[in-house]
Amino acid sequence: MTLENAVVIGEELALAFSDGREIYLPLPMLRRACPCAACQGEPDALGRVARPHVEHGPGAFDLNRFESVGGYALRLFWADGHSTGIYSYDYLSKLDSLNGA
Repeated sequence: MTLENAVVIGEELALAFSDGREIYLPLPMLRRACPCAACQGEPDALGRVARPHVEHGPGAFDLNRFESVGGYALRLFWADGHSTGIYSYDYLSKLDSLNGA
């Protein structure tokens, strides 16, 4: 599966894949689901994950731009400067399922 097109439409990121699938993900949901360690935490030596407390300030849900990462993911750049999340296409599909698609 390859990404054919991606565009922000209003408050959603619209993605079209080579298999004909299209998904539409709300920007606030994408930001809250950011998979980076600063947002989701990371395991310690014993495998325990301490979830950080994340506050979203001004611009947190405004997507400035995005770029492809290899042939498997997108990196999103938010207006508040956050850009460390790498969203794999599989992860985006799972978020779409949670979104009621």
